[in-house]
Amino acid sequence: MTDRDERKDAINRLVADFNKKGIEVSEDTRFAQDLEWDSLTVMDFVAAVEDEFDIIITMNRAAEIETVGQLIDAVGELKGEA
Repeated sequence: MTDRDERKDAINRLVADFNKKGIEVSEDTRFAQDLEWDSLTVMDFVAAVEDEFDIIITMNRAAEIETVGQLIDAVGELKGEA
């Protein structure tokens, strides 16, 4: 299993905790549009991702991340694994 696959699995687990509507999640899933998360949910989710991976995601960086796949890649970059 690659580092990216491990990140994907961990992020999918975190998304599941916040996915109250049970929407099927793929790498193309958009947080605001598809999962219908409000800004508070997004902030809580970002905090959970930061804790899981021991990273800091700036507000500017978080605003650029729209999909699960983009988040997987961004976490890799921030951890130096990309």
